[in-house]
Amino acid sequence: MRNTIIELKSADLTLGNAAASVHVLKSIDLAIDESEAVGIVGPSGSGKSTLLMVLAGLERLDSGQIFLRGTPLHELNEDRLADFRGKNIGIVFQSFHLIANMTALENVAVPLELANVRNAFDIARTELQAVGLGERLNHYPGQLSGGEQQRVAIARALAPSPAVLIADEPTGNLDTETGRQIADLLFAKQKERGMTLVLVTHDTSLAARCSRQIRVASGQIAGDSRHESKPLTISVPA
Repeated sequence: MRNTIIELKSADLTLGNAAASVHVLKSIDLAIDESEAVGIVGPSGSGKSTLLMVLAGLERLDSGQIFLRGTPLHELNEDRLADFRGKNIGIVFQSFHLIANMTALENVAVPLELANVRNAFDIARTELQAVGLGERLNHYPGQLSGGEQQRVAIARALAPSPAVLIADEPTGNLDTETGRQIADLLFAKQKERGMTLVLVTHDTSLAARCSRQIRVASGQIAGDSRHESKPLTISVPA
C-alpha cells in the first residue's frame, strides 16, 4: 500500500513583478510516496527547479496547498516552517553551499547546534565517516575536491535524519566519474534509510535510476512514469 508523504494540490506560483512576472507553476497536483525515488526532468525554464524549491519548503505558493507528512506547509509561518524543514527535509544543492571558514565537521554540526540537537558534533562525525570523509573532518572546503565538498553537503543534509532528501542537480558541478560516485552515494543512503528522494537533474542517466520520473514543461506536469503504460521519455534538450 502506498503512503503519501508529499502532496501538492492546485499549486500555483508566479515569480517577479508586473511586466517581469512569470507564471512558473500552474495548478500542479502531485503526490509522492514514502521511500520513493523521484527524478524531475524538463527543459531549462520549465519550472522544475522551482517545483523542487516548493517541495523543499523554500518557495511559498501563491495559491494551492502543500502537505508533508500531513502537515500543511502553506499554513505555517516562517519560523515554524523553518523548524519543520530542518527536522524533516534534507537539501543538497548543485553548488554545495558550504561555509568557507568552517571545517567539514563544523559545516555539518553547526545546523544541528542551531536546532539545539544534542551531541551535534558526534552526529556530524558519524555522518562524515558514513560518506567516506572520516579522514577529512578538519579540512576546510577550499582544501577539498568538488566531490568531497558534495559529500560534506550530503552528510549535512542527512545529519537530522530527514524523511525527505531534496537534491537540485547534485552532480551538475562534477566530472562524470565523480558524479557517478555521488549518485551511487545518494541512492545507497536513500535505500539504507528508507527516505524519500526527490531530485532535479539534466542527466538522463541519473533520472533513469529513479523509480519514478516526472517531466515538467511550461509549469505543468507533462509526463509521469507512474501513470504511463510505456517508459517515460526523459530526454531533455540542452
